[in-house]
Amino acid sequence: MGSPYPPAPGAAPYPPAGGAAPYPPAGGMSPYPPAPGASPYPPAPGGYPPAPGASPYPPTSGTSPYPPAPGASPYPPAPGASPYPPAGGVAPYPPASGAAPYAPAGGSSPYPPAPGAGAYPPASGAPGYPPATGAPGYSPATGGPGYPSATGAPGYPPTSGAQGYPAYGQPSYGGSPAMGQQYGGTPQGGSFSPYTEIPTVTHIASFDPSGDASVLRKAMKGLGTDEAAIIGVLSHRTSDQRQQILLKYQQAYGRDEDGAKAGKGLEGDLIKDLKSELSGKFEDTIIALMTPLPLYLAHEVHNAIQGIGTNERTLVEVLCTRDNASLMAIKNAYFHHYRKKLEDDLRGDTSGDFRRLLISMCACSRDETSCDPALANGLAQQLYKAGVGKVGTDEGEFNRILSCYSYPLLRIVFEEYKKIKGKSFGDALNSELSGDLKIGMMAVYDSILNRAAYFAKELHNSMSGMGTNDRALIRLVVSRAEIDMGNIKSEYQKIYGKPLEKAIKSDISGDYKQLLIGMVEG
Repeated sequence: MGSPYPPAPGAAPYPPAGGAAPYPPAGGMSPYPPAPGASPYPPAPGGYPPAPGASPYPPTSGTSPYPPAPGASPYPPAPGASPYPPAGGVAPYPPASGAAPYAPAGGSSPYPPAPGAGAYPPASGAPGYPPATGAPGYSPATGGPGYPSATGAPGYPPTSGAQGYPAYGQPSYGGSPAMGQQYGGTPQGGSFSPYTEIPTVTHIASFDPSGDASVLRKAMKGLGTDEAAIIGVLSHRTSDQRQQILLKYQQAYGRDEDGAKAGKGLEGDLIKDLKSELSGKFEDTIIALMTPLPLYLAHEVHNAIQGIGTNERTLVEVLCTRDNASLMAIKNAYFHHYRKKLEDDLRGDTSGDFRRLLISMCACSRDETSCDPALANGLAQQLYKAGVGKVGTDEGEFNRILSCYSYPLLRIVFEEYKKIKGKSFGDALNSELSGDLKIGMMAVYDSILNRAAYFAKELHNSMSGMGTNDRALIRLVVSRAEIDMGNIKSEYQKIYGKPLEKAIKSDISGDYKQLLIGMVEG
């Protein structure tokens, strides 16, 4: 029997048809009772269950909890795919079954570029890349890679409309979301000093991965090993080109060993053969070269926080000196390989303000583009009040400012600080901080002012005193050769009055020395 009263306009009649909910739901709510298998409660906006097409949280077992760089493919990749997402628009590497066994076409990097930037490193001759030798604005050093000519020369104007960096007693530097990007001077306080990152290892023209694989095979076949041939190939190829060589070697010479197919994951035939033929620091460097850079640095971070004690200097070098995109790639590689979030391992192995600094760096959320000079004086005042201008030190305020704002803006902030105090902010860090936190914040500060000079000093430290810190030396050369080793060499000469190559030659020997020199000289 129907209800004696008419329903409200637009409402369902009462009572409802058999089995239906006795009341109309409130606007936007799901009916009650729910459909079979559905949750009896409506989801909170943006909550769980996720909206159709959204990924569930927590993530599926084995997947990375970090988002990929904008426009990049998800991480980790599908089974059999490369552990690193390809550059936008490039085919995945290794290719799908049946596809051509090549890495991305055109020698482009398999790593995701920074937001709005092209692939890293860019093709020779691309904007932000050193021009060809002999081109306007390029003045090569004798026997070595070219260096930028005088400020204002053709071929080296700063990016149109971009905020740049002021001079600091040497060519400006401050890092960038796009490797190889050019910089100019800041709009105030300092000269306009164009600057371009100069790698010593670049993509070679007419690259033939199969031919290189053949050279390596012959170098290891038979009695003895031709180390010079191995050095000649691997020290002059970029990371993604070395991965192509690895695949071509596996394609040409892959074989079954002990009933199991070789060439699964990182341990391909080429790496196994190299390990069987080489030894010592020379072998360590070759294996570092054959490991994709984000994964190699993830290994270095893991080594620094495992076992008894912590190598804080390694954590600082890797995590406090890189841009958002590079850090995100390292975090993804770390999770994919160790099945743990990097931040969780850092929390378990470090403490206090030093831990907060590292976690802040790993947030990968620094504003890398904005530079409003109007903010500089206010930020400088805040730094002064957090340190020298009070009893005690507000380390949290130091951390916030150094980890959030762009390098171009912070360069101006440091100039304003010197006007207020009469001394540099570096002097304040030296006097106000101590221990690991001081090392970490000084690394951030030095990188903002001149990253190439920071790495030049780290290279010097790895070779100074009794013995050599080979692990640090290998990591510094391998990780910077494709980015800014040309700039680092120039800064090393300025600071220490001798070429970096000479320092390396006097500190190590043998094939290990020849391999590092090959990468440093380019």
